[in-house]
Amino acid sequence: MSDLRYLDKARLDALDAAYFQARRPFPWINPEALLTPAAFQTLYETLPDLELFEKNFGVERKYGQQSHDRYALDYRPDLPLEAPWHEFVTELNGPVYTAFLTRMLGVRSVSLSCHWHYTPNGCSVSPHCDAKRKLGSHIFYFNTDKDWDPSWGGETLVLESEHRLEPSSAPTLDAFKRITASEAIGNRSLLFARTDHSWHAVREIHCPPQALRKVFILVIEPGAAWWRKLLPARLARGY
Repeated sequence: MSDLRYLDKARLDALDAAYFQARRPFPWINPEALLTPAAFQTLYETLPDLELFEKNFGVERKYGQQSHDRYALDYRPDLPLEAPWHEFVTELNGPVYTAFLTRMLGVRSVSLSCHWHYTPNGCSVSPHCDAKRKLGSHIFYFNTDKDWDPSWGGETLVLESEHRLEPSSAPTLDAFKRITASEAIGNRSLLFARTDHSWHAVREIHCPPQALRKVFILVIEPGAAWWRKLLPARLARGY
């Protein structure tokens, strides 16, 4: 019997690893309700205050890619967060979610780091592949129809090009023949594996000044992330 308080084990177990790994243009899945309804509501109501975040605007990226502008907060055990968020991170580092990730990604072990991004009006995420050291990412969306209109944008875009693009390049969205938008309102998440063609992006957001696109991102790495101790936080995130 599961003692999970936040994750829905039955829904985790129901996801098909073979289906995920065979997806094109790279492994990705956009499931609903991996958090229980009560857990999602609790985490939504106790999201971190914006005053805890760093401003990451106009930060130069590799390969000439456009800056990914947003407010960012790296998780630390000593952050002054509401208790549910510390409990949730503990659960994510537990055996059930670890087994889920190793099964879906087809690996023996994983190590997690996590952070929040709050993105205001006028910002976007240019097409990119994540750092090679990553196995993948799991993005939990934390906007609802009460605070976000889908017409404002904010969906993660899964991008497929007709010809191979080097990860060390800076294509625009026009370079991709197929663009698939994730579902990003309510209790949704996006899990994807990092490959040399795992291109993804977010179009420029057009929302009222007080609105923010809110996500909680798990960065999945192989084994112990020893290199994180040697790098500044911004570089360790690989963004």
